[in-house]
Amino acid sequence: MEHIVRPMERGDWGEIVEIFFQGIQSNNSTFHYECPSYEEWDAIHTKDCRLVIEDGGEVVGFAALTPFSSRECYKGVASVSIYIDGDHQHGGYGTELLSALVAESEKCGYWTLEASIFETNAPSIKLHEKCGFRVVGVRERLGKDRFGVWRSVVLMERRIQTDKAGGCDCAQMKKAQAEQAEREKHMMD
Repeated sequence: MEHIVRPMERGDWGEIVEIFFQGIQSNNSTFHYECPSYEEWDAIHTKDCRLVIEDGGEVVGFAALTPFSSRECYKGVASVSIYIDGDHQHGGYGTELLSALVAESEKCGYWTLEASIFETNAPSIKLHEKCGFRVVGVRERLGKDRFGVWRSVVLMERRIQTDKAGGCDCAQMKKAQAEQAEREKHMMD
């Protein structure tokens, strides 16, 4: 069977919500207690960078971004969500999907991706590391799971490669830098 990564469509929601429900039931993927409606989910995720992975025409995983903040200075920072159907985990689907999400996010001007992963979810931490994320800290007892147990999360991030040596070269950042230079010029006049 061939698997394909493609943009998410509204019609995929039935399969997506089933996969998300598995994440809730695992008690190792999300603080959510119940599945959101499509409208609730759509309202908090970016309109770009929504992907699914199919195996034999069946959606077996999805990934999407949530804006880090509504502030202009953080427009290139987003939080990652990735879920793979339980029957398809450990088959390379997560790596392929997350790699595609990273590539798509860079095309769309994101310079930092972050992920908050339950400290006990070693496979997800390993997946993110494989795709260029690094651990930046642990947020202890951040929230309570659906059973009322305090859970800690590992905070991971991935920066665009062109920013490693300093100075982002994405168009969005260049525009912001030019606008800042113009403001500074007017302040000196």
